[in-house]
Amino acid sequence: MPELDQLILNAREAYDRRDWAGARRGFGAARLQAPLDAPDLDALASSAWWLGDTSGALATAEELYRRLAGDGDRTGAAMAALNLSLRWGTRGDLAVASGWLNRARRMLEGLPEGPPSGYLLYLEAGMTMDVEGDPAPARTAAATVEALADRFGDPALACFARVLFGLALVREGQTEAGFGDLDEAMLPVLAGEVPQEWAGDIYCTVTHLCHVLGDFSRMRSWTTAMERWTAGQSRTFVYADVTRVHELQLLSAEGNWDAAEQELLPLSDRLAQAHGWMAGAGYYELGEIRRLRGDPAGALDAYARARDVGVEPQPGEARLHLAAGERGLALEQLRVALAVSGPLDKARLLLAATELAAASGQEDLATTCCAELEQTAARYSSPGLRAWAAQARGVVLLGAGQTAEALAAFEAAGRIYRDQRARYSTAVIHELESSCRRSLGNPEAAEADLATAAAIYRQLGAEPDLQRIQAYLQRNHESAPGGLTAREAEILALVSGGASNRQVADALVISEKTVGRHLANIFGKIGVSSRTGAAAWAHEHGRPGS
Repeated sequence: MPELDQLILNAREAYDRRDWAGARRGFGAARLQAPLDAPDLDALASSAWWLGDTSGALATAEELYRRLAGDGDRTGAAMAALNLSLRWGTRGDLAVASGWLNRARRMLEGLPEGPPSGYLLYLEAGMTMDVEGDPAPARTAAATVEALADRFGDPALACFARVLFGLALVREGQTEAGFGDLDEAMLPVLAGEVPQEWAGDIYCTVTHLCHVLGDFSRMRSWTTAMERWTAGQSRTFVYADVTRVHELQLLSAEGNWDAAEQELLPLSDRLAQAHGWMAGAGYYELGEIRRLRGDPAGALDAYARARDVGVEPQPGEARLHLAAGERGLALEQLRVALAVSGPLDKARLLLAATELAAASGQEDLATTCCAELEQTAARYSSPGLRAWAAQARGVVLLGAGQTAEALAAFEAAGRIYRDQRARYSTAVIHELESSCRRSLGNPEAAEADLATAAAIYRQLGAEPDLQRIQAYLQRNHESAPGGLTAREAEILALVSGGASNRQVADALVISEKTVGRHLANIFGKIGVSSRTGAAAWAHEHGRPGS
């Protein structure tokens, strides 16, 4: 027995220092010699979970539940069931998670209230709010959980109460107040007073909420906090992969598509069995990058993977079908997705639905979708929602011929996108602004906007968008006086709009020396000797696209 005692001691020490692999080896070896006691069996299940061994973790946790229930330890069995409910829910199997929640409820019936009652209320309220979208039960549950936290001096329950209050406030439209509660909820997490699996779920839930709101600034703060938390665990900690998916979502928004595309597939594959809906978010982001880079087959494959783990790949898949000319299919997919989505999840769909309806000549539908998006943006008042609503309004106004008003809406959206460092969306807005300015008789500014959009598309590798702009420029520049190339016309457009060599270089992602060489060629072709002369020439001859 001394050998067995040493195995268990070593395994416990490995678990305490978060060496999940060492803990699993040690407990596994000890288990071959004699049954583990309940706490060690729980530690073995947790170690397997953190290593991504979902089937092993769930099987061991279920064994723990059966043992505790068989021994008549209803409180312990209830907590085991609650942990199983959390794990199954995290994995993405909500029906099984609900089943384990019911078992926990049954175990606690007739027992005096204790901390497990608070865990049960927390999970019940969270599931109800996710499914029904009604924050009222969560507020009621939060008050009860807070009272239990005070009665039993349980910091984890205090954390859960603040999370429920915060999520309910956000869903009620009190976004800033809600995030105040959510920020406060992290204090016991940072102090190590919340069980790790429950802490990880909170981090991921709130970071995902920031992403749904399109609040990239707040998402960066939460992702940074999550990264610090995971760094204190181990390299095999499953939430390290979760954190990285969130980081890659931000990198993708900022335009670092190379890094995101390279990492998202293996990350999501690793998470598929342990954290299904986060794996789905990773697959969807990969699909978006592939779609925008002109890889429809790769995009469809990524979207299919997202759907396989329970995440509907919209509006990306609908936009892909629209680009392929399948307008009816795209619109139907968005209609179905809108019908089953809550107010917050609808927001990102509504922008795409507005654009698609407008492109299909369905002005009433476009106006309806835009109005609903504006109501959502007014309710939640997050940067992303306000930008999407402004962009949608611009699309509707442009379709109605109200070009000046459309330009103002696009400019409002662009300011937010630039502040949020959303590169692709910024390029889209420049292209829309170009169309407005051309219609309003300001060809110089229109060409400058178009050149900026092309520069961003080129930097991102958004080939379909870049090819569309280059084809337009080529068609219009071929007949332009002076014999300028497409690149020379881009540079002339920016210079005529007042850009310096440095600004031109930044916009087109080239060096200032290259800009200088292009300008020398432009001056020679059109017979001028200064930037002022070039701008005057462009105005006199009517720049391409004017």
